[in-house]
Amino acid sequence: MTIAQSKVTAQGQISVPVDVRRKLGIGPGSVLEWEEDGGKIIVRRAGRFSSADIHQAVFGTRKPKPRSLDELKQGIRQYAQKRYARG
Repeated sequence: MTIAQSKVTAQGQISVPVDVRRKLGIGPGSVLEWEEDGGKIIVRRAGRFSSADIHQAVFGTRKPKPRSLDELKQGIRQYAQKRYARG
């Protein structure tokens, strides 16, 4: 389902429609990531983490043990800090 359309300028620039900016939570200075997935291109706000990223950060490769909400939040916080520290 198409949400919106953008026109590409001669310089290769596009405008992101307001509805899309709202859904992605982006504004001036936001960075977008472009990812190829088979025959599709996925655009998302940089810095968002998938559930697989969070699972890997919290549990690594071992079988997960039950965690408290505070432990999960701390694992997510540590992962985000490491990722942003790399640049």
